[in-house]
Amino acid sequence: MKVLGITGGIGSGKSEVLRLLGEMDQTVIVEADRLAHQLMMPGRSCHKRIRETFGDEILSEDGSIDRNRLGQLVFNDREALDRLNRIVHPAVKRSIRGRIRRARERGLRLFVIEAALLIQDGYRSICDEIWFVHVDRKVRVERLLTSRGGSVEKWNSVLASQPSDGYFTENSDRVLENSGSITALGQNLSVLVSQMLNS
Repeated sequence: MKVLGITGGIGSGKSEVLRLLGEMDQTVIVEADRLAHQLMMPGRSCHKRIRETFGDEILSEDGSIDRNRLGQLVFNDREALDRLNRIVHPAVKRSIRGRIRRARERGLRLFVIEAALLIQDGYRSICDEIWFVHVDRKVRVERLLTSRGGSVEKWNSVLASQPSDGYFTENSDRVLENSGSITALGQNLSVLVSQMLNS
């Protein structure tokens, strides 16, 4: 079984890539951000530690963590954000490693991890390959305007705050081009998956 990491900036179409990969046989998809949210639910591994670290004011009436309140606490406080990350990121990795082990035991052929900070968070040690989903900047802005609204200036500012295409390319094994149609993406994806599984 191969472990594949998918990364890329906002508006690169990672969700569409995951959808297409999920249609392939014997493939498991894990989105690190979604898994982190699950691990923060009451009774899960991160909930108690986050509550102990940040206090009851971050809780909703039902005892779950209010992500908006938590976000406001850590948004402009680097130290608080680091404390949160030290709780959540290791727990997410442990969960992913366990899922990989179980997928191997089931004899699956492909395990896909998606995370915006895949490279920065050290997933290289877990993945056999990391792919960067690349989209031309102009196309990314057009897609973001269509899907999320806002202005050209807003999205150009957001893109400018993210790592450059060069950073992603230098730290990835393959570049998955997604500037064209969904059909073209599917074709590009099939070629790269075949190459990886047969390497």
